[in-house]
Amino acid sequence: MDNRFATAFVIACVLSLISTIYMAASIGTDFWYEYRSPVQENSSDLNKSIWEEFNADEADEKTYNDALFRYNGTLGLWRRCITMPKNTHWYAPVERTESFDVVTKCMSFTLNEQFMEKYVDPGNHNSGIDVLRTYLWRCQFLLPFVSLGLMCFGALIGLCACICRSLYPTIATGILHLLAGLCTLGSVSCYVAGIELLHQKLEMPENVSGEFGWSFCLACVSAPLQFMASALFIWAAHTNRKEYTLMKAYRVA
Repeated sequence: MDNRFATAFVIACVLSLISTIYMAASIGTDFWYEYRSPVQENSSDLNKSIWEEFNADEADEKTYNDALFRYNGTLGLWRRCITMPKNTHWYAPVERTESFDVVTKCMSFTLNEQFMEKYVDPGNHNSGIDVLRTYLWRCQFLLPFVSLGLMCFGALIGLCACICRSLYPTIATGILHLLAGLCTLGSVSCYVAGIELLHQKLEMPENVSGEFGWSFCLACVSAPLQFMASALFIWAAHTNRKEYTLMKAYRVA
């Protein structure tokens, strides 16, 4: 094996490993989108009802988004979290101090919630099913796992290539990484589109802002790394095979 192809192969493996770590970390964390809201001065009955409904199994989309808006929520692929004042009572006012003690409460999305239909008017089951948002949500949940699976399968093929001391199987590895990159890019696109459509239907209150978090950024970085690894794998395998064919033809001649 030529040193150029070996170097390209090693760099592609490193990029593949980094992108896999980034993708796994992105899937497993809850900071795809973050809301910034003012600290709640007191715990009213409204706050109590929102908190109880947020904890309910299969909570309504509008209900848990209202809690995310009010309590500095973070939204991931698997869980939703809010930040609450620590050791406070619903009936007692909270004293605002510089060192404001808070605690993070999280609830996991059930499989039923992941595949549940979204409604045209969130919270109103009589408004009809919003097909676009429904499938955007399902795709943003499924595509990252497909991407991670493709990269792991590509790594197995790459390991076989190392054992066989041949670059030919790495063409398949490159193609799998290309598909994984497309899945990651599709997941990121679906998430952005889903968030934008949600905010068009549920406007954020005043003094509340939202931004994409670092988990989302990890997924965004993972996609180009997958594409670069794919290009290096395919280039190394294809060029090495071409030179081997030319050398064989030269020897026959």
